[in-house]
Amino acid sequence: MPAPTVDPDSFLPLTPATFHVLFALADGELHGYAIMQSVAATTAGRVTMGPGTLYGTIKRLLESQWIEECESRPDPSLDDERRRYYRLTGLGQRVVSAECQRYAALVRVARSKGLLTVSPVIP
Repeated sequence: MPAPTVDPDSFLPLTPATFHVLFALADGELHGYAIMQSVAATTAGRVTMGPGTLYGTIKRLLESQWIEECESRPDPSLDDERRRYYRLTGLGQRVVSAECQRYAALVRVARSKGLLTVSPVIP
């Protein structure tokens, strides 16, 4: 008997920290500091994550099985061997996609109400 499919919408809305970590990992495997840099870059510096927030969020995402630690490592001569790399799981991908769809629906409503008349600038 196949495992039941989990509805990713049942986890929404996500906290900002959870969303930003999952969103950063949508590009592929990253280590913690690279996740912080990605969040700062994609938000034009409006959102910064400190280590406590980042690693607390990573711990919860690992426990929820929305992300996993990567087994393969870069060549130690090219990277710090103490770094841990993370990637989205299938469920994590579905959850962050569902949250993006939720945000897109809100943007459509905001535009229809005249609250958002121009597209945001993405760095």
